[in-house]
Amino acid sequence: MINGAFGVGKTSVANELLSKMDGAMLFDPEVVGFMLRHIIPEDVKLENERTGDFQDLNMWKPLTVEVARQLRETYGKDLIVPMTIYNKDYFNTIHDGFLEMDSETYHFCLVAEKETIHKRLIERGEEEGNWCFVQTDKCLEGFKDFDVNQLIKTDDVSIEEIAESICKEIGQGVKS
Repeated sequence: MINGAFGVGKTSVANELLSKMDGAMLFDPEVVGFMLRHIIPEDVKLENERTGDFQDLNMWKPLTVEVARQLRETYGKDLIVPMTIYNKDYFNTIHDGFLEMDSETYHFCLVAEKETIHKRLIERGEEEGNWCFVQTDKCLEGFKDFDVNQLIKTDDVSIEEIAESICKEIGQGVKS
């Protein structure tokens, strides 16, 4: 699991890990959220689900775990899972589900200074003040209390160095 604020580098690190690790595939839980957002009409959503954030859809958490389980069982690959989950209850539900599936589940939280994150968001084409920007403070505050295998500062570290550090931490051989 590669967690962190929007713009911190999760997707870039996940793609680099994919190129370095044998027997791995990418699973982005956002796709499950987008599917649910597409399927569930606004007038059908429960009151607590009407927030504009698919993570608040009650089905998102168990479906994320179930899709991951099905991917592992069907294809026998390790999963690289980039995600932004700063709600500790939501995180624990998914993390616990992943641990039931694989006791060697790792969680890395990428962190950076707010200024670094905002600069990266602008560089990737986000408009200042949009949803990703608004989430930065919530994410940075939420991640302070997380129990993670490793907190990785990304401000002045290359994507390659972060991926190599993760590979070393999990004991994963790197493709030659």
